[in-house]
Amino acid sequence: MPFVLKKYPTIKGKKVQLFLLNEVGLSMSVSQKLLAKGRVFDQNGARLQNGQTLKGDYIQVAVFQGETRGLKPIFNTKDFAIFDKPSGVMVHPTSKDTAYSLLDEIRYHFGEGANLAHRIDMETSGLVLVTKNKISDIYLKTMFEDKKYSKIYNAMVKGELKNPITIDTPISKDGGKIGVKMKISSDGKESKTIIKPIKYFKKQNQTLVEASPLTGRQHQIRIHLHSIGHTIVGDPIYGVDEDIADRYLTKKLSKEDRLKYIGYDRLMLHALNLEFDYDGVKYNIFSKQNFLKDYDV
Repeated sequence: MPFVLKKYPTIKGKKVQLFLLNEVGLSMSVSQKLLAKGRVFDQNGARLQNGQTLKGDYIQVAVFQGETRGLKPIFNTKDFAIFDKPSGVMVHPTSKDTAYSLLDEIRYHFGEGANLAHRIDMETSGLVLVTKNKISDIYLKTMFEDKKYSKIYNAMVKGELKNPITIDTPISKDGGKIGVKMKISSDGKESKTIIKPIKYFKKQNQTLVEASPLTGRQHQIRIHLHSIGHTIVGDPIYGVDEDIADRYLTKKLSKEDRLKYIGYDRLMLHALNLEFDYDGVKYNIFSKQNFLKDYDV
Protein backbone atom coordinates (compact mmCIF):
# COMPACT_ATOMS: atom_id res chain seq x y z
CA MET A 1 0.00 0.00 0.00
CA PRO A 2 1.49 3.40 -0.94
CA PHE A 3 -0.28 5.26 1.89
CA VAL A 4 0.45 4.52 5.54
CA LEU A 5 -1.25 6.07 8.58
CA LYS A 6 1.10 7.78 11.00
CA LYS A 7 -0.15 8.61 14.49
CA TYR A 8 0.67 11.83 16.35
CA PRO A 9 -0.39 12.51 20.01
CA THR A 10 -2.49 15.67 20.00
CA ILE A 11 -2.65 18.86 22.03
CA LYS A 12 -6.34 19.17 22.76
CA GLY A 13 -7.90 22.49 21.88
CA LYS A 14 -5.30 23.34 19.23
CA LYS A 15 -6.31 24.04 15.63
CA VAL A 16 -5.41 21.10 13.39
CA GLN A 17 -3.44 23.14 10.85
CA LEU A 18 -1.36 24.77 13.62
CA PHE A 19 -0.71 21.36 15.12
CA LEU A 20 0.55 20.06 11.76
CA LEU A 21 2.79 23.11 11.41
CA ASN A 22 4.19 23.43 14.92
CA GLU A 23 4.13 19.92 16.34
CA VAL A 24 4.39 17.61 13.33
CA GLY A 25 6.79 19.97 11.55
CA LEU A 26 5.07 20.08 8.17
CA SER A 27 5.24 23.12 5.92
CA MET A 28 2.21 25.34 5.35
CA SER A 29 1.76 24.07 1.77
CA VAL A 30 2.04 20.38 2.75
CA SER A 31 -0.35 20.85 5.69
CA GLN A 32 -2.94 22.55 3.50
CA LYS A 33 -2.56 19.89 0.82
CA LEU A 34 -3.07 17.03 3.30
CA LEU A 35 -6.16 18.65 4.79
CA ALA A 36 -7.62 19.54 1.38
CA LYS A 37 -7.13 15.99 0.11
CA GLY A 38 -8.71 14.42 3.19
CA ARG A 39 -5.57 12.72 4.49
CA VAL A 40 -5.81 13.85 8.11
CA PHE A 41 -8.09 11.89 10.49
CA ASP A 42 -9.04 11.85 14.14
CA GLN A 43 -8.57 8.74 16.29
CA ASN A 44 -11.93 7.39 15.11
CA GLY A 45 -11.00 7.70 11.43
CA ALA A 46 -13.17 10.77 10.78
CA ARG A 47 -11.69 13.25 8.31
CA LEU A 48 -10.38 16.48 9.84
CA GLN A 49 -10.74 19.77 7.98
CA ASN A 50 -8.90 23.07 8.08
CA GLY A 51 -10.12 25.14 11.05
CA GLN A 52 -11.22 22.25 13.24
CA THR A 53 -10.09 22.03 16.86
CA LEU A 54 -8.42 18.84 18.08
CA LYS A 55 -10.34 16.84 20.69
CA GLY A 56 -9.02 13.27 20.74
CA ASP A 57 -5.79 11.75 22.06
CA TYR A 58 -4.13 11.49 18.64
CA ILE A 59 -4.56 12.24 14.95
CA GLN A 60 -3.66 10.07 11.96
CA VAL A 61 -2.00 11.37 8.80
CA ALA A 62 -2.02 9.35 5.57
CA VAL A 63 1.52 9.63 4.24
CA PHE A 64 2.64 8.34 0.85
CA GLN A 65 5.41 5.78 1.36
CA GLY A 66 6.99 4.59 -1.84
CA GLU A 67 7.67 0.91 -2.46
CA THR A 68 9.88 -0.52 -5.17
CA ARG A 69 9.22 -3.28 -7.67
CA GLY A 70 12.70 -3.02 -9.14
CA LEU A 71 12.17 -0.17 -11.60
CA LYS A 72 15.18 2.16 -11.69
CA PRO A 73 15.83 5.43 -13.55
CA ILE A 74 17.73 5.13 -16.82
CA PHE A 75 19.23 8.61 -16.41
CA ASN A 76 20.07 10.44 -13.20
CA THR A 77 21.47 13.85 -12.21
CA LYS A 78 21.47 15.78 -8.92
CA ASP A 79 18.35 17.71 -10.00
CA PHE A 80 16.31 15.30 -12.11
CA ALA A 81 15.99 11.72 -13.29
CA ILE A 82 14.27 9.88 -16.14
CA PHE A 83 12.35 6.63 -15.85
CA ASP A 84 11.52 4.30 -18.76
CA LYS A 85 8.00 3.36 -17.66
CA PRO A 86 6.46 0.03 -18.72
CA SER A 87 2.94 -0.03 -20.14
CA GLY A 88 0.31 -0.75 -17.49
CA VAL A 89 1.93 1.29 -14.70
CA MET A 90 0.11 4.44 -13.58
CA VAL A 91 2.37 7.43 -13.03
CA HIS A 92 0.40 8.64 -9.99
CA PRO A 93 -2.00 6.92 -7.56
CA THR A 94 -5.66 7.72 -8.18
CA SER A 95 -6.68 6.88 -4.60
CA LYS A 96 -5.21 5.68 -1.32
CA ASP A 97 -6.11 2.15 -2.47
CA THR A 98 -3.83 2.28 -5.55
CA ALA A 99 -1.45 -0.64 -5.01
CA TYR A 100 1.49 0.70 -7.06
CA SER A 101 2.43 3.55 -9.36
CA LEU A 102 5.56 5.18 -10.76
CA LEU A 103 5.39 7.63 -7.85
CA ASP A 104 6.24 4.68 -5.58
CA GLU A 105 9.57 4.26 -7.34
CA ILE A 106 10.18 8.01 -7.45
CA ARG A 107 9.69 8.43 -3.70
CA TYR A 108 11.52 5.18 -2.91
CA HIS A 109 14.62 6.28 -4.81
CA PHE A 110 14.60 10.03 -4.18
CA GLY A 111 12.37 10.79 -1.16
CA GLU A 112 9.45 13.11 -0.48
CA GLY A 113 10.91 16.04 -2.40
CA ALA A 114 10.81 14.24 -5.76
CA ASN A 115 7.88 14.65 -8.14
CA LEU A 116 6.67 14.07 -11.67
CA ALA A 117 7.48 16.88 -14.11
CA HIS A 118 4.72 15.64 -16.46
CA ARG A 119 2.47 12.62 -16.96
CA ILE A 120 1.76 9.98 -19.57
CA ASP A 121 -1.19 7.59 -19.72
CA MET A 122 -1.07 4.32 -17.82
CA GLU A 123 -0.90 2.19 -20.98
CA THR A 124 1.62 4.44 -22.72
CA SER A 125 5.16 3.20 -22.18
CA GLY A 126 8.39 5.18 -22.25
CA LEU A 127 10.11 8.23 -20.85
CA VAL A 128 8.92 10.16 -17.79
CA LEU A 129 10.91 13.09 -16.38
CA VAL A 130 11.17 13.40 -12.57
CA THR A 131 12.23 16.42 -10.51
CA LYS A 132 14.29 15.91 -7.36
CA ASN A 133 14.11 19.27 -5.57
CA LYS A 134 12.05 22.47 -5.41
CA ILE A 135 14.23 24.41 -7.86
CA SER A 136 14.21 21.75 -10.58
CA ASP A 137 10.52 21.13 -9.95
CA ILE A 138 9.62 24.75 -10.72
CA TYR A 139 11.97 24.98 -13.70
CA LEU A 140 11.04 21.71 -15.41
CA LYS A 141 7.29 21.99 -14.84
CA THR A 142 7.42 25.51 -16.29
CA MET A 143 9.39 24.11 -19.22
CA PHE A 144 6.55 21.71 -19.96
CA GLU A 145 3.92 24.41 -19.55
CA ASP A 146 5.82 26.68 -21.96
CA LYS A 147 6.47 23.81 -24.44
CA LYS A 148 10.22 24.37 -24.32
CA TYR A 149 11.05 20.74 -25.07
CA SER A 150 10.80 18.19 -27.85
CA LYS A 151 9.09 14.80 -27.54
CA ILE A 152 8.88 11.96 -30.02
CA TYR A 153 6.52 9.00 -29.72
CA ASN A 154 6.18 5.77 -31.67
CA ALA A 155 2.71 4.41 -32.34
CA MET A 156 1.29 1.46 -34.25
CA VAL A 157 -1.83 2.63 -36.06
CA LYS A 158 -4.58 0.97 -38.05
CA GLY A 159 -4.41 1.15 -41.82
CA GLU A 160 -1.72 2.33 -44.22
CA LEU A 161 -0.34 5.82 -43.79
CA LYS A 162 1.80 6.63 -46.83
CA ASN A 163 2.88 10.23 -46.35
CA PRO A 164 3.87 12.54 -43.49
CA ILE A 165 1.05 14.72 -42.22
CA THR A 166 0.71 17.64 -39.84
CA ILE A 167 -2.56 17.50 -37.91
CA ASP A 168 -3.47 21.02 -36.83
CA THR A 169 -6.95 20.75 -35.32
CA PRO A 170 -8.23 22.10 -31.97
CA ILE A 171 -9.13 19.68 -29.17
CA SER A 172 -11.72 19.99 -26.39
CA LYS A 173 -13.46 17.77 -23.84
CA ASP A 174 -15.92 15.39 -25.48
CA GLY A 175 -18.59 16.04 -22.85
CA GLY A 176 -20.18 12.61 -23.27
CA LYS A 177 -20.39 9.51 -21.12
CA ILE A 178 -16.61 9.01 -21.03
CA GLY A 179 -15.27 11.83 -18.86
CA VAL A 180 -11.63 11.61 -19.99
CA LYS A 181 -12.47 11.47 -23.69
CA MET A 182 -11.45 14.34 -25.98
CA LYS A 183 -12.79 15.43 -29.37
CA ILE A 184 -11.85 17.57 -32.35
CA SER A 185 -13.71 20.85 -31.94
CA SER A 186 -13.47 24.25 -33.65
CA ASP A 187 -13.79 25.97 -30.27
CA GLY A 188 -11.20 23.74 -28.59
CA LYS A 189 -7.58 24.50 -27.70
CA GLU A 190 -4.97 24.80 -30.42
CA SER A 191 -3.30 21.44 -30.99
CA LYS A 192 -0.66 20.34 -33.49
CA THR A 193 0.97 16.95 -34.10
CA ILE A 194 3.46 15.95 -36.80
CA ILE A 195 3.03 12.34 -37.98
CA LYS A 196 5.65 10.48 -40.05
CA PRO A 197 5.16 6.90 -41.31
CA ILE A 198 8.07 4.56 -40.56
CA LYS A 199 6.98 1.14 -41.84
CA TYR A 200 3.79 -0.45 -43.18
CA PHE A 201 2.94 -4.02 -42.15
CA LYS A 202 0.76 -5.39 -44.91
CA LYS A 203 -0.30 -8.57 -43.13
CA GLN A 204 -1.81 -6.64 -40.23
CA ASN A 205 -2.72 -3.57 -42.33
CA GLN A 206 -1.00 -1.40 -39.74
CA THR A 207 1.63 1.35 -39.88
CA LEU A 208 4.37 2.15 -37.41
CA VAL A 209 4.56 5.94 -37.13
CA GLU A 210 6.56 8.63 -35.40
CA ALA A 211 4.43 11.27 -33.65
CA SER A 212 5.79 14.62 -32.50
CA PRO A 213 3.29 16.69 -30.47
CA LEU A 214 4.01 20.42 -30.70
CA THR A 215 1.38 21.13 -28.06
CA GLY A 216 0.56 19.14 -24.94
CA ARG A 217 -3.17 18.45 -24.84
CA GLN A 218 -4.78 15.49 -23.08
CA HIS A 219 -4.87 12.43 -25.39
CA GLN A 220 -3.55 14.66 -28.20
CA ILE A 221 -1.77 12.00 -30.25
CA ARG A 222 -4.59 9.50 -29.72
CA ILE A 223 -7.44 11.78 -30.81
CA HIS A 224 -5.45 13.33 -33.68
CA LEU A 225 -4.61 9.93 -35.18
CA HIS A 226 -8.17 8.70 -34.62
CA SER A 227 -9.53 11.82 -36.36
CA ILE A 228 -7.69 10.98 -39.60
CA GLY A 229 -8.80 7.35 -39.60
CA HIS A 230 -5.63 5.85 -38.14
CA THR A 231 -6.61 4.93 -34.59
CA ILE A 232 -3.78 3.61 -32.42
CA VAL A 233 -3.84 -0.18 -32.10
CA GLY A 234 -5.19 -1.28 -28.73
CA ASP A 235 -6.79 2.08 -27.86
CA PRO A 236 -9.53 1.27 -25.30
CA ILE A 237 -11.26 4.68 -25.60
CA TYR A 238 -11.08 5.92 -29.20
CA GLY A 239 -12.60 3.87 -31.99
CA VAL A 240 -14.56 1.58 -29.65
CA ASP A 241 -18.14 1.57 -28.38
CA GLU A 242 -18.61 3.86 -25.36
CA ASP A 243 -19.98 0.99 -23.28
CA ILE A 244 -16.73 -0.91 -23.89
CA ALA A 245 -14.68 2.17 -23.01
CA ASP A 246 -16.71 2.62 -19.83
CA ARG A 247 -16.20 -1.01 -18.84
CA TYR A 248 -12.47 -0.58 -19.42
CA LEU A 249 -12.23 2.58 -17.31
CA THR A 250 -14.26 1.05 -14.46
CA LYS A 251 -12.09 -2.09 -14.59
CA LYS A 252 -15.04 -4.30 -15.54
CA LEU A 253 -13.65 -5.40 -18.92
CA SER A 254 -12.07 -8.86 -18.81
CA LYS A 255 -8.82 -9.60 -20.63
CA GLU A 256 -10.74 -11.84 -23.01
CA ASP A 257 -13.29 -9.13 -23.83
CA ARG A 258 -10.53 -6.59 -24.23
CA LEU A 259 -8.94 -8.72 -26.95
CA LYS A 260 -12.35 -9.40 -28.48
CA TYR A 261 -13.57 -5.79 -28.67
CA ILE A 262 -10.35 -3.77 -28.74
CA GLY A 263 -7.99 -6.18 -30.47
CA TYR A 264 -4.86 -5.86 -28.34
CA ASP A 265 -3.93 -5.97 -24.68
CA ARG A 266 -2.28 -2.53 -24.48
CA LEU A 267 -2.25 0.87 -26.14
CA MET A 268 0.52 0.76 -28.75
CA LEU A 269 1.93 4.20 -27.93
CA HIS A 270 5.49 4.71 -26.67
CA ALA A 271 7.32 7.84 -25.46
CA LEU A 272 10.59 7.29 -27.34
CA ASN A 273 12.59 10.50 -27.04
CA LEU A 274 12.81 13.60 -24.85
CA GLU A 275 15.01 16.59 -25.65
CA PHE A 276 15.37 19.68 -23.46
CA ASP A 277 17.82 22.20 -22.00
CA TYR A 278 18.62 22.41 -18.31
CA ASP A 279 21.19 24.63 -16.58
CA GLY A 280 23.01 25.32 -19.84
CA VAL A 281 23.17 21.68 -20.94
CA LYS A 282 21.18 20.11 -23.78
CA TYR A 283 19.82 16.63 -22.99
CA ASN A 284 18.62 14.20 -25.67
CA ILE A 285 17.39 10.99 -24.03
CA PHE A 286 16.07 7.88 -25.79
CA SER A 287 14.02 5.04 -24.33
CA LYS A 288 15.78 1.71 -24.02
CA GLN A 289 12.59 -0.30 -24.42
CA ASN A 290 11.63 -2.17 -27.58
CA PHE A 291 7.91 -1.62 -27.40
CA LEU A 292 7.34 -3.99 -30.32
CA LYS A 293 9.17 -6.93 -28.73
CA ASP A 294 5.93 -8.76 -27.81
CA TYR A 295 4.02 -7.55 -30.85
CA ASP A 296 3.26 -9.88 -33.75
CA VAL A 297 4.81 -8.08 -36.74
